[in-house]
Amino acid sequence: MQTKQKVVILLVALAIVGLGGYFFNTSGEKRQAIRLDNDTKSMNSPEESTANQGDVSPISGVACEHWNRRPVAVMQPADPSARPAAGFSSADMVFEMPVFTNSNTRLMGVYLCDIPDDIGSMRSARHDYLPLAKGLDAVFIHWGYSKFAETLLERKVVENINCLTTSFCPRWAQTGKMKYEDTGRITRENILQAMEKYQYRTTNNFVGYPHQNELSLESRPTGGRIRLAYPNPYDVSYDYDKATNTYLRTWDDGADMDKNNNARVAPKNIVVAIVESEQVKLATDYKARGVQDPWELVPEHDRAGLDYGGVGRYNNLEMGDPWFDTKDTGDAFFYMNGQEMKGVWKKDKSKLESKLTFYQADGSEVKFVPGQIWVNVVEPSYGIKWEPGS
Repeated sequence: MQTKQKVVILLVALAIVGLGGYFFNTSGEKRQAIRLDNDTKSMNSPEESTANQGDVSPISGVACEHWNRRPVAVMQPADPSARPAAGFSSADMVFEMPVFTNSNTRLMGVYLCDIPDDIGSMRSARHDYLPLAKGLDAVFIHWGYSKFAETLLERKVVENINCLTTSFCPRWAQTGKMKYEDTGRITRENILQAMEKYQYRTTNNFVGYPHQNELSLESRPTGGRIRLAYPNPYDVSYDYDKATNTYLRTWDDGADMDKNNNARVAPKNIVVAIVESEQVKLATDYKARGVQDPWELVPEHDRAGLDYGGVGRYNNLEMGDPWFDTKDTGDAFFYMNGQEMKGVWKKDKSKLESKLTFYQADGSEVKFVPGQIWVNVVEPSYGIKWEPGS
């Protein structure tokens, strides 16, 4: 059997496994969010002035020494061989998104208040993450790239550090279940040195997310669980902890621990954003959709190798990028203080630098609890189950 045929079979099998993960490996259910108008006319304008007062992170709302430092957004894997990951317990914000439709996920940790001594493992860039990093005014850090992301990064759409072409990214020794690609990492010292070398601005211009006070201990519910049916072994759940007002994260039935400090990963805020995904295929008429053709970014002699017999090697999330997306808003669920809210997310696709904004059902911008924000991007078919506490 030819190599190309084997790859096509593998990709189809991954898609089937993904669907199987939804139908057979979760007790979740499809949730119905409160829909606002598709043209978002009922939404209030996002915060245009600083959303937080004082020396606090504009992302997490937490007071810290480096509150006005420019954030860095680091591509990190979800692969079981790369777990436990290093750094996530220190992140101000994390994005967890599909990088193949109905299959595996990848993460982008955003670090501002605390850039850990070590961040890793690391992975390659995908184009869907570039507008998210840009919207946070972050320096984007990655180890290689997809072909679509490569061309965009060459156009300098976002300031970046590519570990594939620099000497700033060391490797761990390969041990246990780790694969060679799981050994890549970057240190805080090297991040700061790289930013100095490339003469990147070091102060932050991100307008910020608004925040609210935490509920008092006696006002918080006891218990509560969120289950997100990413295909196994990428499935995720969170258990609400009343005492700390956090959501204890579980990854494929195992407690998610930070490799740096053995701390449990436990965000204060969970966002579940529902976003459509499809593989990027040569046969798709993107111009007819009124968007840019992604294949124009790829030399013609490389296109067949990325189409994989019509299956497509890379996916595109309809999350408001200014190149390939027809949509820039969708349903969302928000979890904080042990409670669930329904609303929408929006990212203005006419502006690469637009803020990813979250709205309640009444059109007002969501106010987060001070602390880490974890954004889980799920496809519409994925099960989402919320079991409220008492």
